[in-house]
Amino acid sequence: MRAARQGDEQAYRRLLGLVVIWLRSVVRRGLASAGRDMTECEDIVQEALLAMHLKRDTWDDSRPLQPWLRAIARYKLADHLRRGGWHDHVDIADWEDSLELAVDVEAPTVIDSRRLLDSLPERQRRIVQEISLEGQSAAAVASHLGMSEGAVRVALHRALKAMAAFYRRGGP
Repeated sequence: MRAARQGDEQAYRRLLGLVVIWLRSVVRRGLASAGRDMTECEDIVQEALLAMHLKRDTWDDSRPLQPWLRAIARYKLADHLRRGGWHDHVDIADWEDSLELAVDVEAPTVIDSRRLLDSLPERQRRIVQEISLEGQSAAAVASHLGMSEGAVRVALHRALKAMAAFYRRGGP
C-alpha cells in the first residue's frame, strides 16, 4: 500500500490481488454468520475495494494495513445486511409433523377499531389517532395539544393499555 500510494501501479495491482482474496474470506465468514447467501459476497467485496481505493489516503502508514481493511469490510458488510433487511426462513415442511394448530372458531375475526377508540377519553383518543393512525410524531402531537412530549408518550401508552383491557373484557 505504501508503494501504491507513491504511484507504483504494479504494487497497487499486487495489493488488489491479495486484498480481494482476503476480503472474500472475511465477507464470506460474515455472510455465513448472518445466515445469508454467499451470492451476495462479490457485491460487498467490490464495495469494500472501492472504499479502500477512495479512502486509501486516510490509512496511517505507520500502522498495520489489515485492521484498517477489516474495518472497511466490516462496515460494508453491515451496510449491505442493513440494506437487505433481515431475512429468516424456516421451511415449515420440516416441522409440519410436530405442529399442532389450535383454531378458536368462537373468537371474533374482526376488531371494531372505532369502538375501541370510542372507549377512550377524548384526549387519549386524539393522541392514538394522530400518532398511531395518522403517523404524526409525539413532538408534533404535543405541540398541537399543548402538552409535553413525555406526557404525550405516557398518555399514548396508557390509552393503548386501556384499549387492550377493553378488548379483553369483551369489547369489540
